[in-house]
Amino acid sequence: MNFLYLHTHDTGRHVAPYGFAMPTPRIAQLAREGVLFRQAFSAAPVCSPSRAALLHGNWPHENGMIGLAHRGSRLNDASQHLANVLGDAGWQCVLVGEQHVAPPEGLAALGYHDVPPVASTRAADVAPAAVRWLRERDRSRSFFLSVGLHETHRPYPPPDPGEPADDPRYLAPPPGMPDTPAIRAEVAGLRRMARAADAAFGAVLDALRETGAADDTLVVLTTDHGLPWPGAKCTVGDAGTGVMLLVRGPGGFTGGKVVDAMVSQLDIFPTVCALAGLPRPPWLRGRSLVPLVDGSADALHEALFAEVTCHAAAEPMRSIRTPRWRYIRRFDGSDLRVLANVDAGAAKTLFIEHGWRRWLPETESLHDLVLDPGEHVNLAARPDHAQVLADLRARLADWMEQTGDPLLDPDWQPPAQIHVVPRTSVRPEGD
Repeated sequence: MNFLYLHTHDTGRHVAPYGFAMPTPRIAQLAREGVLFRQAFSAAPVCSPSRAALLHGNWPHENGMIGLAHRGSRLNDASQHLANVLGDAGWQCVLVGEQHVAPPEGLAALGYHDVPPVASTRAADVAPAAVRWLRERDRSRSFFLSVGLHETHRPYPPPDPGEPADDPRYLAPPPGMPDTPAIRAEVAGLRRMARAADAAFGAVLDALRETGAADDTLVVLTTDHGLPWPGAKCTVGDAGTGVMLLVRGPGGFTGGKVVDAMVSQLDIFPTVCALAGLPRPPWLRGRSLVPLVDGSADALHEALFAEVTCHAAAEPMRSIRTPRWRYIRRFDGSDLRVLANVDAGAAKTLFIEHGWRRWLPETESLHDLVLDPGEHVNLAARPDHAQVLADLRARLADWMEQTGDPLLDPDWQPPAQIHVVPRTSVRPEGD
């Protein structure tokens, strides 16, 4: 059995099978052929911590990746990486394109046997290299192939000459964003990048079928976190942690099923182990997705957790989400919005011009996800929600204690090797 891991940057759930008007027909086809998880969440709303959590199967503060790899954050134990575990069991492990878990000098420790060179991690460069590897591989060996794209990370470049382009006058802004010409123009750029990612993944999936490996390969397609827009990336609400997750292949991941139960990207590692017939490593925190697709379970989790500690600046937050509620706790004590953790763009510029920085962040927030799915109304101070608040506070504190969260230390500071900017900075404007 083989494993194909397809992943993008900063896409959230903004693809066609989740109801968004995005030009992603091949991703939609994968949904029709496999299983789509409507309520999938990342462990973190920033790049390296989210990816490390998925590929190590535990929380960022457990595996050490509490910030960005290119800013100095490092894994505690790379032997726990999925490629190392599969490689030790006989799989050929290959990386093409983006990984963002280790710096170049630390890549070898992750366990990949082959890293075909690419000119960039853009879709146009990554897809041909992945297709070439599939066609030329040793077909006597099972493989784990990671294909990572820079898309849909900012900045959004303009279309090349002769390339199809969307007329931004007829596009809608992302949820929660003002409807302005500049923001619609960025949506056109987002669509261009989504189109490129979709075509790249389509080419890889075609090569998988052409080489006879499709029926014996579990395909996992996901992203690291939400869109790089204000209120999404680098926030621990649904807009920041909600991700696309499509799975196709052996184990019942077929037939166009749609799963509404909450799942975590931490569930991917145990799913791979279950289908590969490997023992479950003791450090894993998630659960296999197989019971959700074979009908033996209706739910896996009563609650999911999320965390962010460092991005461009330190901005530690923790969250617990149940089907009805989300509770968020900030630990930074800042009395200003941390603008350095918001990617540059038209919406950020517009928000700053209209005084967004003075909208003080709340230490605690409680949201009713049924009556307020956009998480706009903070119920933490409402007496009629005191019992819910106390329960979620206690559950979050228990999780932090059980997982050894460093934020339990009231004097915690970012490790010296992690480069962070002051929280008062406006730039750098995201990574």
